[in-house]
Order: sequence, then structure tokens, then C-alpha cells
Amino acid sequence: MKFAQPYLFFALFALAIPVLVHLFNFRRFKRIPFTNVRFLREVRQDTKARNKLRNRLILLSRLLAILFLVLAFTQPYSPINGGTVKSGKKIVSFYLDNSFSMDAVGKNGTLLDEARKQAKEIALSYRPSDEFHLITNSFEGKHQRVVNREEFLELLEEVKSAPAVRKISEVTKRQMDILNAEMQIESGNKHIYLLSDFQQTTADLDRITNDTTVQYRLIPLRVEGTGNVSVDSIWFDSPVRQLNVPEAMHVRIVNHSEKNIENVPIRLYLNGEARSPASFSVAAKSSVDTTILFTIRQPGLQQGMIEINDYPITFDDRSYFSFDVAETIPVLNITPTVSGNQSIDFVKTLFSGDSLFQYTGMEEGKVDFSAFTRNRLIVLNGLQSISTGMSTEIKRFLDNGGSLVVFPGMNADLSSYNSFLNGIGAGQLEKTDTVRTQVDVLNFNHPLYRGVFEKTTGTVDLPIVNDHYVIRSNSRSTQDEMMRLRNGRPFFASYKNDRSYVYLCAVPANEMWSNFTRHALFVPTLYQVALFSQAQQDLFYTIGSTKEIPLSGMTLNNEDVFHLIEPASQLDIIPAHRNVSGRVSLDPFQQISTPGNYLIKYGNTQVSGASFNYDRLESNLQLLTDDEIKSALDDSGVKNVAVYSSNTKSINELLAETDFGNKWWTTCIWVLLAALIAEMLIIRFWKTSSVTQQSSSTS
Repeated sequence: MKFAQPYLFFALFALAIPVLVHLFNFRRFKRIPFTNVRFLREVRQDTKARNKLRNRLILLSRLLAILFLVLAFTQPYSPINGGTVKSGKKIVSFYLDNSFSMDAVGKNGTLLDEARKQAKEIALSYRPSDEFHLITNSFEGKHQRVVNREEFLELLEEVKSAPAVRKISEVTKRQMDILNAEMQIESGNKHIYLLSDFQQTTADLDRITNDTTVQYRLIPLRVEGTGNVSVDSIWFDSPVRQLNVPEAMHVRIVNHSEKNIENVPIRLYLNGEARSPASFSVAAKSSVDTTILFTIRQPGLQQGMIEINDYPITFDDRSYFSFDVAETIPVLNITPTVSGNQSIDFVKTLFSGDSLFQYTGMEEGKVDFSAFTRNRLIVLNGLQSISTGMSTEIKRFLDNGGSLVVFPGMNADLSSYNSFLNGIGAGQLEKTDTVRTQVDVLNFNHPLYRGVFEKTTGTVDLPIVNDHYVIRSNSRSTQDEMMRLRNGRPFFASYKNDRSYVYLCAVPANEMWSNFTRHALFVPTLYQVALFSQAQQDLFYTIGSTKEIPLSGMTLNNEDVFHLIEPASQLDIIPAHRNVSGRVSLDPFQQISTPGNYLIKYGNTQVSGASFNYDRLESNLQLLTDDEIKSALDDSGVKNVAVYSSNTKSINELLAETDFGNKWWTTCIWVLLAALIAEMLIIRFWKTSSVTQQSSSTS
């Protein structure tokens, strides 16, 4: 037995009052002469004994009344099953899982409604003077402070399902930050309640930090069934889309249910039009990849959607996507200043004769640096050296997502080249090797060559090399060899730097050093380089992520702002944007909460588009069992924790076993009332015997 207010025991001194009243009888007796006291002496003795018993019973009832009145005010309680109970002011933090998985139907409606109801019952079990805190997956600003119980109940009613997905460890860390900021709350009076379905994909309970000052209370909410079919991901084999070329979109469907799914329709919508209907079948607890074919007929922004039908979990039945198809690809070819007879410019011959490319040629001494932003590919074709100004502008061009091809000049100034190449994260050029050799390996697995060749086996005629520069890899970048010489050195190498690609050739683009420019590989190699120079963006972004949307070729002014517009609902969002050295990116800052295809406008001009989808992390509705939850908590080392199984007792009974124990103050009140009633009955029905009455009857 323990007491919440033990200091009130000093009131037990009040027990002396009825004792003093009983010991000191202040009634004054009157003497009456009587002729014969022989019979009266016996009656007096009997009356005195009966009155003495009556008075002692009255005294006992009064002592019990005062005793249990004091005990009631001290609030006695007894912990159950080893529970820890502490007195004093408490602060209680509730995590209410409001992710889409909580829309599943349980025994008493949706899991979110059940969680909201239980959170209310728990809050009402505490005292009104206690403090409360509410947090959801959304991490809203209004949920970052402590409130009273009335405000908490109001916030609780406002909780709706949201697309944000959080790990349990991330949530508890935020809760502990709030609780630990309340320094006036004693250790042990800080409680964390987690009301969730505890999915296997998000319930990383083994990563919860053990804090001895906080009491953890986990309340798993159970769903009737765990079946769900989702569009997990979509992708293309190549990042480049082309006009009038058949495209194959791959779609991965995941069946999370316990039954096989057969011949379910899947639909593709592109720019609002239905394309290529298909169907899929997938076994239980497995996935299947299906391919949908279509052809792009018009250039520009393409936005579409993949859709299936599945009930009742529908948030992952659609996947939106966006990509751009360029009508022309601008290519800039920078050559040395013309002097005398010049060899054939193979780069110009390739790009200027194809309508897909918008070709521009500039001489080294007449370069317009402002034109760099209007191009997607720049070719440094045979320059003897790289000036500092050109190096700076090309680096800025690459930072904006452009691509660069470097054909070094004959007798090139390797010092200026290496300083430039080092700054853009490419390899280094060393001495000229004059030993005749040949390209020995063609990397068919390089992204540029995928799908280019019908056959990748057998003998392949590869370029012959008379002289070449030795390419040494850069430790700060990843070098991918597209072609390799017999001596093991790179002939044509690529370097990926964030959003840009750099391609470095070991020979100039002329016939004296190699027959590469007249070889059959020259055209597909540079053609693919130009195709891959198109601005590449993600097919879609995940709602709630912090990934920014890059924009290429943007020139900003101080008057216009960016807009993200969803045409169907006319939702207009002004995202934050960054402009670092001409590199522009957008950050919606969690403003996007609805999936769909959005247009990106700068002022009144449409510049691009972006698609947003819900996170698929919660598509798998497999839940942790109570035993798995306890096992994960044991792994985390958290000791001050309790798991409340909703299948056993009511939430109030479970709370009594841990936070409150058995409260005995109501029992004390009942004993107090019984003592007072006993006193009244004794006084009312046990009359005081008098000597006169007894003597009369005796005579």
C-alpha cells in the first residue's frame, strides 16, 4: 500500500478529539435522597456497564470516521503486477498514427477512429491538471507544444489521415525532445503512448532510445485483414524518350495478400488519353513486372498515370509520372580558330545534317559564353588549351545539368587541360603514346550502348589507334570505360557528376591519330551522347520527401515566381527555390499532400512538369504481433515499457495495472460513511438507561 499524499497523515492528531471528549464527562449530577438503596445498587451497576459499552462503540465509530477521512485525503493505492506508480503532475505524449494504413477497418471501424477513441479515454483517465502532447506523422507546428487536457481533446478531433510516413524511432525521438524540455516534471511522470498498427515496414522498435525518465506505453491496433495490391514502381530501361519511337514502360505490381490475383486490368493514361490496356496476374505474397508499350507522337511535356483497382486500400493504386521529350537537342561545337586548310569536322558533319539536333559552331576566339545555357551538349573539338574563362563557364554549364565531350587537340597544353579536367571531376591526360594499337573492349553494358546493337557477341571490328593520350583516372570521380585499348588504357571514358556527364576521348577527332571518326562506332556513340544530354528528371517524386526538383536552362529575374499547379483541382503552390551559380531547383517544403501531375510555371510561362505519388512504404500491411513487438523492445534495451493488447482487458483496466494501480480512496469513503451511520444508529436506538426507570420496575 502506498499513498499519493502522505504528508496529510499529520491530520491523524484529530483522533485525540473524540478520545478527550470520551474521557472527560462534563455532565453535573444531582444528588437525590432515597430511603432504601438495597435494590438500586444492583441496578446502578448494570446500567453503568451498558452505558460504558455504548459509549465505547460511539467512540470507536467516531475514531474510524476520522481515520478513514484522513486516509481518503492521502489517496492510498497499491500497484498491480509490479507496475510503477508515481504521484505528482504528469506530462503525457500521444503518438496517433494517421498514415493511410490506419484507414483499414478493424473491429470498431477504421483503426484511426479506434485510436482516436482510445486516446480520448486515456486522457480522461488522467487529472485535468496534467499536461498533454499530441503528435502525428505530419509533424505539424501545432503539435510541437504541450497543452492542457481540453486543448488536447480538441486537437485529437482534428486528426485526419495523411500521406506522411514516419518510422517509430523518428516519432519517439521527437516526443522525447518535447517531454525533456519540461524540466519541472519529475522523472517517471513523463509518459509516451504509441497508438499504431505497428507495420513491419515502419515499426523499427529496436531503434527506440532507452530513456529511464520516460514511461513507454504501446497500444497495437489490429485490422481484420491484411490484403492489398499496389503499383509499387514504374521505370524505363533508358532515361531518354524519343518521338515516334516505341517506348516500353515497366510496372511492378506487388500482391501483399494471401490469395492469388489473376487477370486484373491495368490501364495507362498519357496526357489524359487511355493507352494500351493490359492485364496482370500475380501470386500471393509476391510481385510481377509487366510491360506497357506506347509511342510518343508530340514533343514537349508528357504526363501520365498507371492505374489498377483494389479495395479497400486504394492510396497505392495509382502511379503518376512526367517526362519531357525534346523536339530538337541543341549542340554547341567549339573548334580552334580557322587558319589555312582544315581537316573535316566530323562533329559538324554528324549533328548539322540531322533535324533532331540544333547545331551551333563557334571558333575558340569567338565563343559567346551566354549561349552555353541554351545548349544541352558542348563539344570541345581539338582545342590546344583551355582558358580560365572557358573553364569557369563550362563548369557552370555542367552544374546546370549539361553534357560535355572533350576531343583534345594535337600537341595540346596538358597543363591547362588537366587543370580544367580536374575541376570538373574527369580523368587526367598524360604523355602521348605513339605505339600503334587498337580498341580491344567495347562496353556493351554502358547505358549509352544498351539497345544500340542487335548482337553483343562474336567478333566486332573496333577502331585502330595510331597515337593516343594516356588517360589516368581521377580519384575524386568514378570513371566508366566505354572503350578500352589493348594495353588496358581507356580510349573513350565517361564521368557522372551529379546531374552532368563528361566524356573524354584519348585521341583528337581527326584521321591522323585514329580511324575512330570514320568508324561505324563514331556515329552511334556521339548520337547517344547527344540523346542522353537531354535534361533528365525523376519520373515522379514521393510526397513527404525532401528531394528537390532540378530545373535546367533557367534565367531568373526578380519579378516572377515559380508555381506548382495541379490542373484538375487548380491547386496553386508557390514552392521555395534555390539558385546557386545558375543551378535552379525547387523545394515544395511539404506543401504537396495530394498525388497527381503538376505543371511548373515561372511567372506565366510553363517551363516543365513534375509528378507526385504517395509513399509505398505502407503498402505492405503485415503487422508485428504482440510477441514480435516485445521481442523488438527487448532488443532495444528499453525496460520501462508496457504493451497493451486490445484483445484482453479494457484500456482503463490496463492503465490501472501500470500508471494508476488500485485506488483505495473510494473504499475509505465507504468505510467513513459506514462509521457515521453506525454512530447515528447507536445514538438513535440504544437509549441511555436511568436509575429511576430501573428502580421503579424493581419496586
